[in-house]
Amino acid sequence: MRKTNQILIALFFVFSIAISNAFAQNIQPVGGKVGVDKQGNAVYQIRANDIQVGYKLIGSGKPLVMIIGLGNTMEDWPDGVIKALSEKYQLILLDNRGMGYTTANDKEFSYELFAEDVISLLDTLGVKKTDVLGFSMGSTITQELLLKYPERFDKAIIYACSTDGSNVVKALEGKTPDNPVIARQVKATAQWKTPLSELPSINNQVMLIVGTADTIVGVEGSKMLAAAIPGAWLVQFKGATHSLMREAPVEFSRIVLAFLENNEIQGPANKISAGL
Repeated sequence: MRKTNQILIALFFVFSIAISNAFAQNIQPVGGKVGVDKQGNAVYQIRANDIQVGYKLIGSGKPLVMIIGLGNTMEDWPDGVIKALSEKYQLILLDNRGMGYTTANDKEFSYELFAEDVISLLDTLGVKKTDVLGFSMGSTITQELLLKYPERFDKAIIYACSTDGSNVVKALEGKTPDNPVIARQVKATAQWKTPLSELPSINNQVMLIVGTADTIVGVEGSKMLAAAIPGAWLVQFKGATHSLMREAPVEFSRIVLAFLENNEIQGPANKISAGL
């Protein structure tokens, strides 16, 4: 019995080392270097989905693709959040179509198209599977990714989401710059409605994050998704707005890392309320 236990323990460690080594194989940049951010990180650009997609790779470890919101670029992620997450994960940051270092063509903007951009980037980088964090418009892209490409993702953080884009557009009236690309993003957002009946089919582990004072998307969309997706976590930051990751970067990063590092396979919904 003792010998059997020793063999099992040895096999466990061999398996653990193999998994660690697999994650240690960091993604290598593909494409041309087109810039450097204010922290000295290289910015690359590659051809993906018939456009040039700008992206950065920061940190090392298991990959985590981060999708920013409407009117934003990858430079708008808070420095503290990037620092905390990149200590444990290799971050894949990208500019959405038409923003920053990513170009656009004549194709009509849609969340299906935005999701295709993400998958095309991952394909070009050789990333078979990754965790994903989406903020605002990025959270809606994340919904599309989980519904259309669930096998490409492990865990997903859906932060500041909506189930009805027309309501978001109303909330944004007079708050967006006069920019033709942003106008195209707003038009795509107006057409989005979450297919609620499809959410129970999502088997990925998902966490919803929202501020209780978020006047752009509100809290109901996050609650609806958390109730419909099996085993989903719901984290509400009391008094936080749409910009909660900037208002509470330490707490935001702590919750994200706690979720990503949790070994839960599938279980009952975990409801967490986080205060500022």
